[in-house]
Amino acid sequence: MSTEVTTAEYRALAELRYRIRLFLREGDAKARATGLEPQQYLLLLALRGLPSGADATIRTLAERMVLKHHSVVELVDRLASHGYVRRMRSRDDRRKVIVSLLPRGIKLVERVARDRISELRASGVKLVTAIDALLEPKSQERLRYAAAARLTKGRLTNARLRNSARKKVHPAKKGNTPAK
Repeated sequence: MSTEVTTAEYRALAELRYRIRLFLREGDAKARATGLEPQQYLLLLALRGLPSGADATIRTLAERMVLKHHSVVELVDRLASHGYVRRMRSRDDRRKVIVSLLPRGIKLVERVARDRISELRASGVKLVTAIDALLEPKSQERLRYAAAARLTKGRLTNARLRNSARKKVHPAKKGNTPAK
């Protein structure tokens, strides 16, 4: 297996990075147009898009945003001062702070998210194409490997069955009677 990066892979990686940066820059501009800093929008988005069952704690938001705990505390403080979110102590564990979206925050994050989704639906094909250019050779390699592994496993399983069938003791055959 060759580990050398080809020119085509460098180009595909550069194209992917370019497409991601364009998407992020345009998202930052949309957030600023609504009066939010990009990180504030991302916190609102992380809050609105938390997986089902996840508590909206500062720790969870920091993890989802890949930020330090204190940075998320500052973002929450700023968003709370503008009336976009509310912080409350958890009833179960008073050490935990639970963050919730307020109606004003919901409207704002929805407005920006709606624009971002529309943009992805309109021009996301270029981003997907850039990803596919990197995944395609490896995907084909993985499929070949998986098929070979299944084939090998099938051969081994069939060989084991044949061997166990040969070793099986048949009481009806001469000399295979159990000892008394």
